[in-house]
Amino acid sequence: MKRFELQEFPQPDMVQLKYPVFMCHGYGALSSVIKLGPLHDPCMQMRGHGVPSIAPNVVPYARIETRAENWVRLIENFCKEYKCEKVNVVSHSMGGLDMRCALSKLDIADKVESLTTIATPHHGSSLADLILKAPELITEKLSVMFDWVGDNMYPKTKSDALGSLEQLTCGYVKEVFNPDHPDAEGVAYYSYSAAVGKGTNFSINPVLKFQNNQIFEKEGPNDSFVSAESAKWGEHLETVPLSHLSQMHLQMNKESEQIYEKFWLNMLKRLAKNGH
Repeated sequence: MKRFELQEFPQPDMVQLKYPVFMCHGYGALSSVIKLGPLHDPCMQMRGHGVPSIAPNVVPYARIETRAENWVRLIENFCKEYKCEKVNVVSHSMGGLDMRCALSKLDIADKVESLTTIATPHHGSSLADLILKAPELITEKLSVMFDWVGDNMYPKTKSDALGSLEQLTCGYVKEVFNPDHPDAEGVAYYSYSAAVGKGTNFSINPVLKFQNNQIFEKEGPNDSFVSAESAKWGEHLETVPLSHLSQMHLQMNKESEQIYEKFWLNMLKRLAKNGH
């Protein structure tokens, strides 16, 4: 009968933050085909812990500057509608570069309390370099297909799949983007990296093994899209054993489900502990 014993507090832990959470997704539209948005599931988990949060969608394939302008517009609208002085921004993958651009160039720092990036290629991704080294005919056809998908999924903004992919290469991020986008004063910068598969004790979906191995040869342990080293920026908090897709609640198994839930809860608790 022990299994029928009632818990006094069966609901998820409550977390109290000073400001709401505004979430920025990364490059691509795969998850949007089967969910309401790439970060919809983590957003709803945050709400389950009592944290006001929102995870809007912007153009999935566009250059950093274009996506940054979209995020700024949405943050301003959100703050106005819900009468928020500031937000805690949580960005996944390319979304972290978008927000670093917004904070550095688009005068939004006064509305951002903190920026937490998850698996953002702060020093580029060799996967982008690998894709762009494919024969021109292949990259051209992929670009046309992705632009068509992006234009239909988010017709408000013209897609640029190839141009945005070029901005994720190691050379561009290290040599062009980083020197031109210093951190904004008054904003706390945190980062999480991730690593699974080769070089770790955590398994990876067989579909992602090839790119996981390719990135490992160039950059070391990675989450199948971004290396653990590349994802470090500001105060690096942890390397999480989740693949890039599992961070968004895709390709889950029993092990990754538990890690996923713990990761997002601990991230909220850290923000609360730091007074955000």
